[in-house]
Amino acid sequence: MTLGNPTDLPYRKGVGALLFDRRGRVLVAQRVDTPGAWQLPQGGIDEGEDPEEAVRREVKEELGTDRFEIVAETPGWLRYDLPEALQGRIWGGRYRGQEQRWYALRFTGADADINLAASGHPEFDAWRWAAVDELPALAVWFKRPLYEDLVSQFRHLGTAASTDLG
Repeated sequence: MTLGNPTDLPYRKGVGALLFDRRGRVLVAQRVDTPGAWQLPQGGIDEGEDPEEAVRREVKEELGTDRFEIVAETPGWLRYDLPEALQGRIWGGRYRGQEQRWYALRFTGADADINLAASGHPEFDAWRWAAVDELPALAVWFKRPLYEDLVSQFRHLGTAASTDLG
């Protein structure tokens, strides 16, 4: 359990990914431990790992594919705070939330290349393609402001006519 003021705790460093298909949709996945909770692939940065390495590893672990190219990233770190009910339970109570670098990825594979069970310890039990503007409504309430920021930064990549995604 966390002792003291949670605002005194640091943020956990992490990465996240918006994996865009050729039609400009983004892959969202449903958490195994929270039915109905959809999110984008994300995870922590390992010691000695840079954010780009981390996002490549996380997508491979969580989605079972390395069939993508990085096309954009947030210019800085985005944060979210955990709600009080989760503080002290997640990450051993060591962090107040996450500070993440986010990447837009162009998926170069086929749907069959997505394998949520590839790691042997799946975090997700279902996935689907969604319009980029749907993302905030799909996110858990405490991540919605972050997802709204992501939509603002990467919406232009979600247009079907986008030349950025090729």
